[in-house]
Amino acid sequence: MNKQATRPERVNWSATTVLVLCSVTVLLPLYVTISMALKTQGQAVDGNAFSLPAPFSMEGFVQAWNLTNFPVGAAMSLLVTAGTVVATIVLAAFASYAIVRNWDRRLFRYSFYYLLAAMFIPFPVVALPQIQLTGRLGLDNPFGVILLATMFQLSFSVLLFTAFLRSIPMELEESARIDGATTWQTFWKLIFPLLAPMSATVGIFAFLYAWNDFMMPSLIISDPALQTLPVRQNLFQTQFSNNYHVSFASYLMAMAPAIVAYLFTQRWVMAGVTQGAVKG
Repeated sequence: MNKQATRPERVNWSATTVLVLCSVTVLLPLYVTISMALKTQGQAVDGNAFSLPAPFSMEGFVQAWNLTNFPVGAAMSLLVTAGTVVATIVLAAFASYAIVRNWDRRLFRYSFYYLLAAMFIPFPVVALPQIQLTGRLGLDNPFGVILLATMFQLSFSVLLFTAFLRSIPMELEESARIDGATTWQTFWKLIFPLLAPMSATVGIFAFLYAWNDFMMPSLIISDPALQTLPVRQNLFQTQFSNNYHVSFASYLMAMAPAIVAYLFTQRWVMAGVTQGAVKG
């Protein structure tokens, strides 16, 4: 028997230590958030953030629900997030397919470079003209946020889709065209289903961006009743005062959908990133 074949693998302690430390930096704040949210007001201000709630209390969640009008805020956030995710996936897939299959044409090649350059323009740089334009066009509402959020996600999404599309052989499309499929039919019935792993990756990035974004909704949406959850939390921050259990309960309710979405889609996210990197 080959002794080398049965030798156990050595543990990379340096990498393991780094991963443990990185995990602690995420899990420790999450533990504090959950612990503080389940405490009473007296426990929340006792100066011991790491102690367990005794007893457990849902008082913070009830007050946060009422102060932020959570159902309306969640509905606005869901509207903005869903619209951004769908629009980003569809538009980025369209643009990427056109760019990759027409790469030899100067217009499409330069369009790709233009989108890459747009990645380096942060929203605060163009915030003032965007506010003026959305106000004049009547887009100072959640739909204006959807439009702008999609545009700011488009560059990175096109970069991911183009890397993945280059791994799809042209022979598949040629076979479809021989069978009489049009370009539109080829994209929707053949190419777009093959983009499912990368679509999940683009979708979760767009979801996290749109759900957690504070600056764009706060500047674009003029009606406070139509504001998203992150903005509502800031609007009611003065009411929380020293009621830390209310603040942490509000934060926990707001970030819970993003955590759940990532947990359910992380397999497709990693698959999309890996396939795009290896095959591209």
